[in-house]
Amino acid sequence: MLIPQGMAYAMLAGLPPIYGLYASTIPIIIYAIFGTSRQLAVGPVAMVALLIATGVGHIAEPGSAEFIELAILLALMVGIIQLSLGLFRMGFMVNYLSHPVITGFTSAAALIIASSQLKHLLGLELPRSSFVHEIFYHAVIKLDQVNLITLLLGIAGIGVILGAKRYYKNLPGPLLAVVLGTLAVYTFQLDQTGVKIVQEVPRGLPSFSPPSFEWRSIQALLPTAITISLVGFMESMAVAKAIQAKHKSYQINADQELIGLGMANTIGAWFNSFPVVGGFSRSAVNDQAGANTALSSLISASLVLLTLVFLTPLFYYLPQAMLASLIMVAVFGLIDYREALRLWRTDRTDFYMLMVTFLTTLGLGVELGILVGVVLSLTMVLYRSAYPHIASLGQVPGTHVYRNVDRFSDVVQRPDILVMRFDAPLFFANANYFYDHLNQLVKEKGPGLKLIVLNAESTSGMDSTAVDMLGDVITDYRKRGIPIYLAAVIGPVRDILYRSGLIELVGEENLFVQVHDAVEYFDRKDRTSNGPLQKVATQNNYSLKWKRKSSGIK
Repeated sequence: MLIPQGMAYAMLAGLPPIYGLYASTIPIIIYAIFGTSRQLAVGPVAMVALLIATGVGHIAEPGSAEFIELAILLALMVGIIQLSLGLFRMGFMVNYLSHPVITGFTSAAALIIASSQLKHLLGLELPRSSFVHEIFYHAVIKLDQVNLITLLLGIAGIGVILGAKRYYKNLPGPLLAVVLGTLAVYTFQLDQTGVKIVQEVPRGLPSFSPPSFEWRSIQALLPTAITISLVGFMESMAVAKAIQAKHKSYQINADQELIGLGMANTIGAWFNSFPVVGGFSRSAVNDQAGANTALSSLISASLVLLTLVFLTPLFYYLPQAMLASLIMVAVFGLIDYREALRLWRTDRTDFYMLMVTFLTTLGLGVELGILVGVVLSLTMVLYRSAYPHIASLGQVPGTHVYRNVDRFSDVVQRPDILVMRFDAPLFFANANYFYDHLNQLVKEKGPGLKLIVLNAESTSGMDSTAVDMLGDVITDYRKRGIPIYLAAVIGPVRDILYRSGLIELVGEENLFVQVHDAVEYFDRKDRTSNGPLQKVATQNNYSLKWKRKSSGIK
């Protein structure tokens, strides 16, 4: 699979097919040394090839010497970015690109990639474009010029690959299609009928040479390099984690994966490689074939090296339509319409994010599509942080349990006590939201309110803005004669209460293990005129005296 896919994706990227083989040798060996996945098949992939064609195509003519130099420089830039992210332990960054955004982007990119292969499948001369509608328009007005033999070869290639995948899974469908297509062209001299072939493929190992450095080129390629670094890492991690889930004998380390991919691209650039990442289909086949260690990658790279030395003349009559069919089959598997249907039923917000990213990528191009996706992902993170879920709680009859009154119809709410739960870290972005929501709930309770209990079990942290706001709230309501108790405060937040001095304003006697303890303590205190009750550390105590983190109890 690696040899025909490597050649096909090089062609998709706008490079001569031989560079797909170069990218399938040294980078694979380097990743096998530094990566953590034992089955991930690193090499050329369709998504990255499209990004190369789009990003470098704005600067140089595809296939030209300048284009090749820029693609190799791009590999070095991607490698340095990924390596730097890995060394600085920035693997967590991938978490800020949501799955719906990635699904929308990859689905649209798959359509763009497939449409870009129409010229090879139909045997037409079509202008290069990143817009599906432009490609289809030019294809439709030139339908009378379609080379039928080329079209039949491409359709046959698709049939062979799909047939092997469905009925004969042990057969390497892509390689079989390439062999049969090459034999057909050679035997029947189809190249004389207008069928375009790969022609001369240089023989020999990739040479060691430094990439060309020009500051102007680096500036022009930087957006594409950043995009490929992040998208490629996400694709690799998605595949690696999916396969690792079947193998419990090792773990995937995101930072080390960045280092492995970064080293593969950085060193590969010195051996004429364009950017590489982990691929879906080849990794799945590698796993199904029984690969248990990185030795499988070393064997694959060794066989490609042997091919470069001895077998490249065999690719002379390889029809480009066959490579186009291989690309189309691979990328159509990336179109995930089932995910869109699932999100429509379960989460409309994520569905809209998917569709916006999909339509933007399809209508405005790949780079703008991924940019919009990133902005959408970060916007949703910020929105959900600034406006988290807040619940007003009531007691489940006959228990010490308190639950959301909007979700449980049988819970009991006392008119004189407000119990509120804030389901997020409390910090500068949502402090005002907390304050406004608390005041609204107090207003709804009316003049009979005597106690506010803040259930902090879902509040994982507080910053200085939140500390100041909470101090103002406690002072304000205390002046109104309404005390505020804190219940179920977790260790890190208790540490902040002590370090900030807020504990003196809250009062240690107003910290409780659970909401029920706070309510019961208030009732007992309300029935006596002798001041605060003495607390006893029992299983159902009113409060425990919290110990600081330095004492070893969290």
